[in-house]
Amino acid sequence: MNTTPEERLAAAGHELPPVAPPVAVYVPAVVSGHYVHTSGQLPVVGGTLLRTGKVGGEVTPEQGAELARQCALNALAAVASVAGDLSAVKRVVKVVGFVASAPDFTGQPGVVNGASELLGTAFGDAGIHARSAVGVAVLPLDAPVEVEITVELHTPMGV
Repeated sequence: MNTTPEERLAAAGHELPPVAPPVAVYVPAVVSGHYVHTSGQLPVVGGTLLRTGKVGGEVTPEQGAELARQCALNALAAVASVAGDLSAVKRVVKVVGFVASAPDFTGQPGVVNGASELLGTAFGDAGIHARSAVGVAVLPLDAPVEVEITVELHTPMGV
């Protein structure tokens, strides 16, 4: 019996949240043919940013990875909002993670692993993706982490 990505996430103790409302003039996700591109997602739950500050400063790398996991859940919610559900996803193509970093912090890849691991939980081998993990001085609302994803759909939409 095949399980859905949502069921795999639930088995790991994760639930897709409601789509986080934009903090400026943009939409959470856009479909273009076979692809869904999400906007950058912050670690927001119930409209509240979970933490503020810099990773390697006020935020530990382990906390940063957990925040990146929440960003990925929010990105998946954005994908599901335009694709119907996560079973429409053929594979995760690309992940871009931004880490607000203390000046001497160089562990951005480990922080963004939180998002990558969650996508692997949801999609198995189809969750393996190309990725960038970038250290930045500051992110919107002083969030420690922001994640955006691109996924390929089984069937093109809006064509």
